[in-house]
Amino acid sequence: MALLDIRQRTGYLFAGLTIGHIVLISAQVNTERGVPVLEAVTFGVFAEVQRVASGALGGMRTSWSDYVALQEVRRENERLRNDVAQLRVRLQQERALAQRSRTLEELLALRSEADLATVAAAIIAGGASPDFRTITIDRGTSDGLRPDMAVIAPAGVVGRVITPSARAAKVQLLIDRNAAAGALVERSRAQGVAVGTGGGLGLSYVSGTADVQAGDTVVTSGIDGIYPKGFVIGQIESVERGQ
Repeated sequence: MALLDIRQRTGYLFAGLTIGHIVLISAQVNTERGVPVLEAVTFGVFAEVQRVASGALGGMRTSWSDYVALQEVRRENERLRNDVAQLRVRLQQERALAQRSRTLEELLALRSEADLATVAAAIIAGGASPDFRTITIDRGTSDGLRPDMAVIAPAGVVGRVITPSARAAKVQLLIDRNAAAGALVERSRAQGVAVGTGGGLGLSYVSGTADVQAGDTVVTSGIDGIYPKGFVIGQIESVERGQ
């Protein structure tokens, strides 16, 4: 083992002396351009290291710049999404206000056209049972409502009050299968009865020779004592004779 250590040390010493000798010679020998070989080699090595390091740093700077730009784009997109969401909410609010304004204008027009004492009301609930088509409005006996008062909208007849309380009332819709109203065809003045079917209306008890056509407007006749005469009930979709 001692002999091996001596040989290794001798080899290392010889290699060190050889490298040192080469370095000394390189420092004294010049290239064709007059630059010492050692300086040229050292410069070349360090220049290559600097080139690699510069490329790596440049790539890191580019990647960092791209990352920062991407984060800014994401933040801008998030701001835009929030702005769009707020604008959509505002648009819905504006639409609701516009619809409410149109409804109020229609109610005012209806009140001015109808020579009747009226009370404006809003729907606050719908009936839960499909067999009984009802709604609840926000007016009651304290507002002058009583049973069998007609409920009319700008588009036409809605139904009648059946159960009023002090501050609300239940309304039976005309489409309820237990509801009916005296009716006539506006064009030909043919008489009949508008009967609820649960999901729509039918015109019954019309003379077989009456002039009734699809597209005719049906209005209240006033003979039932509940609905005032002349308010729209609906339009004839089809005619079935003998029914």
